[in-house]
Amino acid sequence: MYYDAIIISNLNDFVFCPKSIYFHGIYHKFNQKMYHRAPQTRGSIGHENIDKRQYSSAKRYIQNMEVYNEKYNILGKIDVYDRKQKSLIERKYRLKKIYDGHRFQLYAQYFCLLEMGYEVEKLFIHSLADNKRFEIALPKGEELEKFENLIDEMRNFDILKNKFKQNPAKCEKCIYRELCDQNNAIG
Repeated sequence: MYYDAIIISNLNDFVFCPKSIYFHGIYHKFNQKMYHRAPQTRGSIGHENIDKRQYSSAKRYIQNMEVYNEKYNILGKIDVYDRKQKSLIERKYRLKKIYDGHRFQLYAQYFCLLEMGYEVEKLFIHSLADNKRFEIALPKGEELEKFENLIDEMRNFDILKNKFKQNPAKCEKCIYRELCDQNNAIG
């Protein structure tokens, strides 16, 4: 079922703007220097230690592991799982605010780890630039429902049919804004 799995990092992208996933798909084969701006470049540099599994040499940490969850048919990678603390840590370069997309990305990783047999008791998002760690509540109740609704919305989204309200503040910061008709959703 991997062929139609949702990529975990796309959860945050979809919340930001569904069209960004489409544009990312177009650009993914190009050199990122062609379309990334400074924030994306800083984020990639900040993520290198995880990608190379150099966060720590301690055996308690699992780094950059591929994960999959059959129930939601989602796949991706985790940043860090601390076996001793039973905690999952998603690292971002700089966070001033935690958005739904950040939480949903972490929830997806959490569900993957659970289904893979790992115990996860705590979730964190770590802001590298200022070394701040934000604890995220485990998904339940309304948050779980919002996560599952997002999964359903992504599965049923058609860029040519689904209209959505664009957010000018988000569009202004989008690395794909030159390609996008900011005044009107496709369809």
